[in-house]
Amino acid sequence: MAAEIEQNSEQFSELLARPGLRIERIISTGQCSPPDFWYDQDEGEWVVLLQGEAQLRFADEAKARHLRAGDHLDIAPHRRHRVDWTAPDQTTIWLAIFYRA
Repeated sequence: MAAEIEQNSEQFSELLARPGLRIERIISTGQCSPPDFWYDQDEGEWVVLLQGEAQLRFADEAKARHLRAGDHLDIAPHRRHRVDWTAPDQTTIWLAIFYRA
């Protein structure tokens, strides 16, 4: 059974956890990262947008990337990133696979 965690109405469900591997489903309904907040994770993250739209920004890039259903990214450990926007008028569903090298 998935562990459900709700943060500011965004839902995080851990679907699978094994040593060095974690798979999460994230459901967003207009949420974004707080101003001046950057994720800086010890683990790598491969993420695919299953539904909806989002803008993901990397600290080392001038412009946010606009993601649509089917788009995916591999985020290296400690590559600072943030979610600038998720579609407020639809549900955005992410599948995130966290891994250790």
